Amino acid sequence: MHRIQKNSQYYKFCAYGFLKNLRFFDAFLLLFFLESGISYTQIGVLYALREITINISEIPSGILADTYGRKKSLIGSFILYMVSFIAFYTFSSFYAFLLAIVLYGIGDAFRSGTHKGMIMDYLELQGQSNQKATYYGHTRSWSQKGSALSALIAGALVLYSGSYRSIFLYSVVPYLLNFINIYTYPSSIDYALNSHKKQQSASLLFTLKSFIKTVKTPKVLQIINSAALHTAYLKAIKDYIQPIMVQVALLIPVLMHVDSKKKSGLIIGIIYFFIFLANSYASRSASRISNRVSVNVAKVTLFLGLIAGGISGAFYYFEYWHLALVFFACIYFLENIRKPLLVAEIADNVPQEILTSVISAQSFFSTLTTSIIAIVIGYFADTLGIGIAFILISVGLLLFTRLVGLMPSK
Repeated sequence: MHRIQKNSQYYKFCAYGFLKNLRFFDAFLLLFFLESGISYTQIGVLYALREITINISEIPSGILADTYGRKKSLIGSFILYMVSFIAFYTFSSFYAFLLAIVLYGIGDAFRSGTHKGMIMDYLELQGQSNQKATYYGHTRSWSQKGSALSALIAGALVLYSGSYRSIFLYSVVPYLLNFINIYTYPSSIDYALNSHKKQQSASLLFTLKSFIKTVKTPKVLQIINSAALHTAYLKAIKDYIQPIMVQVALLIPVLMHVDSKKKSGLIIGIIYFFIFLANSYASRSASRISNRVSVNVAKVTLFLGLIAGGISGAFYYFEYWHLALVFFACIYFLENIRKPLLVAEIADNVPQEILTSVISAQSFFSTLTTSIIAIVIGYFADTLGIGIAFILISVGLLLFTRLVGLMPSK
């Protein structure tokens, strides 16, 4: 196997993932909403609205990016992100948050799939198409390192300020830097500007027809569904790890004379730091893990992820906070093994000129599922508690995956 080429563009791709994940609010988003007087049901509505907004924009944004330029799509998405962060910082009502979450959702739709498509185009132009999983795993590992550093910085900011609100404003800075980074990308990987493909990609109708034909292929559809379901599951429940972390933080006998919010903020940041470092290792090692095992990694990791969620919920219910946290972290780890492998598998099975559109379709199915899970888990968390909500969602999805053939056969 050839070593990946670590040139200036490789480091720009890594910088993109690193800066993109410096969302300082991520580690405290659910706690921020609770601090603002938002109920779990309203939080579920906010998360669902974000996913519905992404759903509405997802496939059209992918087709537009493939047709008119991925670079423009990314630049536009980062502008929307920054406006959303400022809105969250400025306002504090549920209705203002609805507007901010819509802006965030549109930005996410124009970003998702676009950058992956640029990486795959770059590898094709460089004659390194056989390195898809390894290369993307490396760049994604930097995303997780960004998340790790983001959590530490966010914890320090909460310790200093005693509030979650300011971290939205600080999040604008790395996104502005990434805006500049994307602007320096070469035009050769902006598909609409690639001269030897421009005739086809300039036709919106051609892109749409090719997309429909490809996603009707059974193998591609199964890959999309497998990738989408676990991502949706994690995305819908991931912020519910924060109340678990608060309980763990309160049990740790340090900083006993510090305000409980400041103490939990710092410890949550440290816990997230180690979780995301483990995620970085998982992404970087995904290709190697896949080569060393004979099982269907996508199906096995989907099964294990749902089982881990159910076990985490059971431990949460019985107030074994540390064990609930460990099993919750396993879901993150498994997602980061899956992601590089499934992105590479999609890239191997679809035409390059519609890759962004197909990856956006995977994101479409993921966001549709996330919106449903988010509302259901928010309602269950309010009425039955977070632990029971985890158990019910996990068992329900296990039954669903069994019905649609996404479970391992042995």
